[in-house]
Amino acid sequence: MNPIFFPSLRITDPARFGRVAVLMGGTSSERDVSLDSGRNVIEALRARGVDAVAVDGIPALARALVEQRFDRVFNILHGHNGGGEDGIVQGLMQAFGVPYTGSDVLGSALSMDKIRTKQVWLSLGLPTPRYVKLVEGVDVHAAAAELGLPVVVKPANEGSSVGISRVVDDAGLDDAVALATRYDGQLLMEQMVVGDELTVAILGDQALPSIRIVPKGQWYDYNAKYIAEDTQYLCPGLDGEDEQEIRRIALAAFQAAGCRGWGRVDVMRDRASGRFYLLEVNTAPGMTSHSLVPKAAAQAGIGFEELVWRVLEQTLPANLQDGTDRERAHA
Repeated sequence: MNPIFFPSLRITDPARFGRVAVLMGGTSSERDVSLDSGRNVIEALRARGVDAVAVDGIPALARALVEQRFDRVFNILHGHNGGGEDGIVQGLMQAFGVPYTGSDVLGSALSMDKIRTKQVWLSLGLPTPRYVKLVEGVDVHAAAAELGLPVVVKPANEGSSVGISRVVDDAGLDDAVALATRYDGQLLMEQMVVGDELTVAILGDQALPSIRIVPKGQWYDYNAKYIAEDTQYLCPGLDGEDEQEIRRIALAAFQAAGCRGWGRVDVMRDRASGRFYLLEVNTAPGMTSHSLVPKAAAQAGIGFEELVWRVLEQTLPANLQDGTDRERAHA
């Protein structure tokens, strides 16, 4: 993979963006994280002179679109069921012809479904842990025996470690399934990869330096992600050919899922074999003080304000420069 190089900003006049809705909050299980991300995005945009306004949730955005109050949308709504990563809000914005950040309907909907994302990756020969779909009536103990303990049980349509259990023995399976069933959608059991937890941010058509996550406790759970101050983030997470390979796989996985603009791909590296295994794609990653995309961007020489600007810049046509006519159609 070629070294990371980002061209100069195409747009330097904040007025070119018009009025920007920062879509945040919502009603998903990731509401609090989204609100935190949204506040940071608004602060960064306003610091550079962009007319950015908070919009909390999809119904509020729909009313604003009807009233034609915004020129474009920065989507930092996380999750599904009132979140902004399942394709619903993308379809709404496309119906109104309003440009927005991140992946479109297909990329968003597919990536929100971990099972179907795995099916796409496997069809293309991309590595992901073996799994079983836990449909109603399935014998979870037999499924775990088929995969081989330890396993991970999780909702197929949640993020931020919501509803996830790591199960090391047969006795813990029933409680893990009970926790996951509190959330909507299908359940997924996958073979646990024991080793290094890594993530690769994507910006445009480039993979940023990987991050290796080293939590104080045994697992990188919700507390380690958003609350604890003792989680270590090593960036770049790998060296030499390993770093090049994880970036290549992550970018291929992102593009295979139909994603665009920006996002993050979570990866495990098996301690015994050194092999990489793809876990999931996040199409509207967090932008909090603990979030990983800003950390990777900083390693590539891109500060938080510039990162937010570059994401928003993607809502403008690729050939648009300062001084040209503003577009009226979706980028």
